[in-house]
Amino acid sequence: MHTFTDTAGRTWTLAVHVDALKRVRALAGVDLVEAVTGDLWARLLADPVLLCDVVFALAKPDADAQRVSDTDFGRAMAGDALGQALAALQEELLGFFPSHQRLPLAARMLEAGEAALQRIAEARARLPEKSGDESGNSPAPAAQTPGG
Repeated sequence: MHTFTDTAGRTWTLAVHVDALKRVRALAGVDLVEAVTGDLWARLLADPVLLCDVVFALAKPDADAQRVSDTDFGRAMAGDALGQALAALQEELLGFFPSHQRLPLAARMLEAGEAALQRIAEARARLPEKSGDESGNSPAPAAQTPGG
């Protein structure tokens, strides 16, 4: 089991097993087996809403015990919390699948991560360059002479 903390300071534990896979299929409409056989990992990297839906379905027993709704959970999922949730999910998926499927899964995850980084780099390259002083500091005003 792997944990992450949301922006509200709540700690969530993820565990991937067959019952959890069924719950994710039922609640999020996502088949986690597609992480090995399809492009699920790339979709999770690209879509924070999908990632949050999957993670919430995995954490649903804890959410029910804490009386945290899907909406409240989603409100506390941003920034580093999303990154931590993704990392916890990655570790859980790698641990769930049998050894003969781990290497292909790890390769898919790595490939999807590299593609996501490439898309980010390309998007940054298309941004207009900032002109002037990028530190945000403006030049000091010229000294004024008395009476001038």
